[in-house]
Amino acid sequence: MNRQSTIISLAERVTHSPEETVLFGREIAVHLQPPCLVLLEGDLGAGKTTLVKGIVAGLGAASEDEVTSPSFTLVHEYGSAGSVYHADLYRIEGARDLATLGLEDLSNRATTVLVEWGEKLGDNAPTPCVKIRMEHLGSDDRRIRIERVEG
Repeated sequence: MNRQSTIISLAERVTHSPEETVLFGREIAVHLQPPCLVLLEGDLGAGKTTLVKGIVAGLGAASEDEVTSPSFTLVHEYGSAGSVYHADLYRIEGARDLATLGLEDLSNRATTVLVEWGEKLGDNAPTPCVKIRMEHLGSDDRRIRIERVEG
């Protein structure tokens, strides 16, 4: 993200259960038009994968039960002809590892790319993108902030 980026706050919500988080993901999906890059940020256990379950289901690419964390495979593909990609940067060490994922290639197609641990992209985050910041508030409560970042 370069210094001239504009950040537009789109929404903020606190959810109180995994089910509410999934439901909010379905609501978010309605507003995502491909090509679209979504960066999910937050600590371990913040609910990123739970939210992605709702987004992928809301996009009609897979059922909630089919969506799992790509921590070990790094990228999962959902939908016909790869309409949704779900990446996890948790195990990514640096720019070299990042380059092997091919995120730039994915985000140039008519797809929705959901990236957990998006903060690992740092200043290299492509724009425009949607950033979803998640915060664990205790118990099952999660604060979810959505922003649009434009170049």
